[in-house]
Parts: sequence; structure tokens; C-alpha cells
Amino acid sequence: MSQLKQTLAKKIAEHSVRTQRLLKEFGNVVIDKVTISQAIGGMRDIKALVTDISYLDPFEGIRFRGKTIPETFEALPKAPGSKYPTVEAFWYFLLTGDIPTQEQVDEVLKEWKVRQVVPSYVWDAIRALPRDSHPMVMLSTGILSMQKDSKFAKFYSSGNFNKKVAWEYVYEDAYDLVARIPIIAAFIYNLKYRGDFQVAPDPSLDMGANFAHMIGQCKEYADVARMYFILHSDHESGNVSAHTTHLVHSALSDPYYAYSAGLNGLAGPLHGLANQEVLDWIIKFEEKYLKGAEPTKELIEKALWDTLNSGQVIPGYGHAVLRKTDPRYTAQRNFCLETPGLKDDPLFKVVSMIYEVAPDVLMKHGKAKNPWPNVDAQSGVIQWYYGVREWDFYTVLFGVGRSLGCMANITWDRGLGYPIERPKSVTTDMLEKWAANPPQL
Repeated sequence: MSQLKQTLAKKIAEHSVRTQRLLKEFGNVVIDKVTISQAIGGMRDIKALVTDISYLDPFEGIRFRGKTIPETFEALPKAPGSKYPTVEAFWYFLLTGDIPTQEQVDEVLKEWKVRQVVPSYVWDAIRALPRDSHPMVMLSTGILSMQKDSKFAKFYSSGNFNKKVAWEYVYEDAYDLVARIPIIAAFIYNLKYRGDFQVAPDPSLDMGANFAHMIGQCKEYADVARMYFILHSDHESGNVSAHTTHLVHSALSDPYYAYSAGLNGLAGPLHGLANQEVLDWIIKFEEKYLKGAEPTKELIEKALWDTLNSGQVIPGYGHAVLRKTDPRYTAQRNFCLETPGLKDDPLFKVVSMIYEVAPDVLMKHGKAKNPWPNVDAQSGVIQWYYGVREWDFYTVLFGVGRSLGCMANITWDRGLGYPIERPKSVTTDMLEKWAANPPQL
């Protein structure tokens, strides 16, 4: 058993005592109430999920295992010659909550290389799809095709299924999945956009650097990949991709079934597809209103008001939970400002000026609950600068990163023995009766 798996086994055993005590001694403690608007409006803000992987505070932003994004980047061991951690180091951190030593990172790096070998039938499954299929269809299909080799599914069907050790088999599938998904994503990119050829991973490179290598990118893009995959890894469990993965796995569907389903949710325009739509809007915004002129506050302000007065929204601004600038936006903005060439890129200048002007315009407009940018307002610009201009691929990049949080979460779901998720439905008649005569709770 690897050192990471041993550490995780110890932590799960210790944590199980806490959850069992809460269930046994405090199971009837009320932690939230549900309103009619929440029941009809997508269960917004109902406290009904548990995860220790990440927490999204409306005013503070995301924390991974209790650490902010800057604290996470600062604490984790860095890739050689980089100020960013490897994704492998972050994987250890998400699973255990511990900052790994370099020796522990090296062990994960070594194991990652073994697990990243993708079965050849995955390429056959993806190639069997129409070539004009959306790359998210290809990614979901590629992940789902690996289900036939699921270690968890085989364990469940063995006749010796034991709930207490079931997490170990989820861990094996989850680890295989996160190691393989960047290889599959690179294959899809090359298949669709680079003339249908395959680049083998370099065994000397970490995951981020390898991804850059496989899609023909420059060495500097390795940091883009590391940063992007970490920033998009998790956003607590209520978002569509994470919740879907958790929900499907709660039925003891294996990680391949579960994450393929999660990717299908991520592909929606109200979730992961938004980064593609934001960049499209920014480019059209620049062409329509600036026509090559240097973006000034006056020009941007007028253009934003024209946009709002025409009944359109400003894509990339607002968030279902956050009530401040998304820290993931800030991390990517800082990357742009610190990268020679990128900080002077015309498209980044437009995005930067929108950031300076849009919040005040939106507050004066008065209809936005949150006038601050989310991660999608910035992420596409970096990809565009480095030549990844096929924006229908951007959600695939999101999906590679999100696999880390989803797989860490369902490993812990099984370790703690969480049951199948089954909320109770009510009828509209019942809601109308309660509206007329609110129940006494």
C-alpha cells in the first residue's frame, strides 16, 4: 500500500468517529430551514451536503482544505523552476488535508506515471464518434468507456463486498481517472484541432507540463495548466458537476459512471460552458464597441450601458454564491499582470478595463445581486493568448481540473459510508396549502 493510501486510511478511520458521533448524538439538531422559494428555485443555499475538501464562503471565496488560493499556492511544494505547485502535490493535499513533503510528492509523481496509461479502447470509443461532436461529448465518452475495468465495480460484483473497505477500490478508480483524464483531453485536442495525431506523455514531466507538451504548447504553458487545473478543481459540493458526481456515486455507481455524469452537467451553459460563452462575448464586444481603439474607462462604460440597456447581461459577472470578486479570477488576473507580454495583450486590456468599470455600472443598474466577476470572466483570455483559441475546448480543461475535487470527494464519501441521496419531493398543492397556513416547525 502506498504511503498516500496509508495516510488516507488513517484519516478516514479517525474522521469516521466524528461523523458517527454526530449522527448518534446530534442527529436531530436542525441546521437549516427550507422556504418555498428554495424548493422551487433550485434548492439554493440549503445546507444539505457535507464535504471537507473545500468550502465556498460568499464573502471570502473558496478555501481548499481550509486554505485560501494564495495560501494553497504558497504552502504546496513547487514544480521545478516554477512558483506553482504540481497538480500531483495538490491531489495529495485534497485527499488528506496535509501539505505533502517533497518525498511524498515524488511518490505520487511516480505512481501517477504508472496510472496514466490509457487503454487503447478509449481511443477507439472516441474515434467512433462523429468528428464534429463537441469535445465534452468526447471526454465524457472516453471516461465512461473505462467503466469496464472499474476496480470498484469488480469488487462490488465479487460477492465479497464490504462497506468498510469499499473506499479503497473507489480510491483506485479515482486515482486512475485523475491520472488519465489529461491524457484523454490532450488526445481530443489533437484529434479535433491538430490534424488527428497523438503525442505520448513524457515520463519526466509532471501532469501540467505533460499536458502542455502533449498539445504542442510552449514550456511556459505548463504553469498555465498547473494553475488552471488547481483553480478549477473544486468549489464545494453544491455545484452541478460536483453534486451530480456525488449523487450518481451515492447509488454505488463506480467513479467512471459518476464522473461521466458530472461532466455532462459541467457541459451546460449555466455551469462550465460559461467560460466559452464569455470569451465569445468579449471578442464581439471589442469588435462592436472598440473597433481596435485603446480601451478607456469612458468607452467601456458607454459600451456596458449600451449592453445593459439593450436587455443583455454582462457575461462573467455575478455568481450563485459569491458576493465578492471570485478569488479564482484574481489569481488568473495576477498571472496576467505578472507575465510579460500577456499584461499588454489587447484582449486582456479589455478584460482588465471591464473589471475596473463593470462593478460600478452594475451597482448603478441595480439588478445584479453580485456585480463582481467570476472565474469565467478571465480564464478564456489566458488560453487565447497562448494560442488555445478553440473555445469549445475550454470546458474540457475545466473538466480535467474538476476531476480532482470530484474524485477526492467520492473517495471520502465511501470512506465515511454516506448513504444514497434521496431528497423528498412535495406537490404544488402542498406548497399552496403551506403558503396559506404555514406549518409549525
